Amino acid sequence: MKIFPLTLLFLFISLQSYSQEPIYFENGNGVLKGNLNQGKPMEDLSWAWKSNNACFPETQKNKFTGNHVLYYTDLPAYSEMEVTVVPKNRRANFSIYAYQVGTVSEKNIVPNLNGCVSCEAEHKWDYKKRGRTQNHTRTVKNLTAIANPFQVVIGVTGADGLAEGEYELHVKLKTR
Repeated sequence: MKIFPLTLLFLFISLQSYSQEPIYFENGNGVLKGNLNQGKPMEDLSWAWKSNNACFPETQKNKFTGNHVLYYTDLPAYSEMEVTVVPKNRRANFSIYAYQVGTVSEKNIVPNLNGCVSCEAEHKWDYKKRGRTQNHTRTVKNLTAIANPFQVVIGVTGADGLAEGEYELHVKLKTR
């Protein structure tokens, strides 16, 4: 009988250590410096390809297997946000995702995300795209708020298990 409560306790502790507290930054505009070693790997990425999130397809999960560093900021009504991660090492393979929610809480921080308003992601392409080129930066666009404000959670991660790497996170906020 004592084994069952201990098993539940260990399960609860492991789930608690699984999610990361996102870093809040005010203004939603500017440049932040970071390193992937500030984050943690995320074993369960299935939230990303669920239809109520549609962030990236399961076929691209290897592009998001490194450490995840999470940030969040406000997206005021009648505004649009663009977020770019710029790795210090031009050869480092980074990915980025961002999603909108009403208010950030532990119930909607990945991997516990059951649904969001919208989610965008960018990673290294598998193939060339006609008329377009890709460098070492990754950008997510189309984070918009019309009549209602939102909060945006931004995830910076490495591909193929990348757990270390300095970067700058450029956030541009345009309001009407």
